[in-house]
Amino acid sequence: MSAQRERYRTASGSERDKDASCANLILACAPELSLDPARYRSRFCNADCWRRWLNVSYDMNLVSSIANHAFDAALALVYPQVCAVCGRSVESRHDGVACARCWNEAPLFTGDETLCWKCGARSLAKVSYDRRETVRCGRCETDEFTAARSGGLYEGALRASILELKRQPHVARRVAHLMYDVLQREPLNQADMIIPVPLHHDRERERGFNQACILARELSRLSRLPVDEHSVIRRIHTERHRAGTDAKARRQSVANAFTVRHPKSIAGKRVLLIDDVFTTGATVSACAEVLKEAGAEGVFVLTVARV
Repeated sequence: MSAQRERYRTASGSERDKDASCANLILACAPELSLDPARYRSRFCNADCWRRWLNVSYDMNLVSSIANHAFDAALALVYPQVCAVCGRSVESRHDGVACARCWNEAPLFTGDETLCWKCGARSLAKVSYDRRETVRCGRCETDEFTAARSGGLYEGALRASILELKRQPHVARRVAHLMYDVLQREPLNQADMIIPVPLHHDRERERGFNQACILARELSRLSRLPVDEHSVIRRIHTERHRAGTDAKARRQSVANAFTVRHPKSIAGKRVLLIDDVFTTGATVSACAEVLKEAGAEGVFVLTVARV
């Protein structure tokens, strides 16, 4: 080991830069590999160790990828699943109820779109990247949340995935990672805790679960942000919104529907509200209002899709 360290000490600057980049990559990957970077730092004290570790990690990822593809092929053969959108075969269990082609055609938000900075509505305006924070749609000024974003439009693969989530308490990996990608963009990346929009206990008992909680738990697992399912409750059982219900009627139906039971858990926090669909913003705005009254510093909203 001492000979290897001496070789590293006398190495050229470019070689050291490569080795340093290699080391940083390993240590950055350590949390994903469930390793303690401090514990393993001493093991990567020379270039050869680093490169051997990367080769092993690459081989493990390759084997895992091959195994996943083999499992998907076997599953499709034994238990064929029809795409809920187009009727073709779903070849990967990670895609949920829609096939890869429908996911590729889905109107997903990539982060390059011009959006209303507050509610996330698509805008036809063409502005430079540094002026995006000034874009407003004019319809969300009275909403109580700080900013809202979605994974895409409520069409195709996203719509099918949300409808399935209302029936089965399972989040497809494709959906979970889509939401995680949006969470890492501005301004949602400021959030430091997750709260799912609560269902009234009668509605939750009827369905058997709250789909917003299922989404929140999965997002918490990926982001490592804490999730709080108990501080906010829905105290008024409101009727389901019918298709075509206008924004005013929706706002009236959820007025005073929520309350905060544990304000100390909310005070000073930048909350990320999770729900499945953003329609008019009435529900998340009503929920954001009580969170701000409880002392939340900011309330961000993330949904799978928006209408």
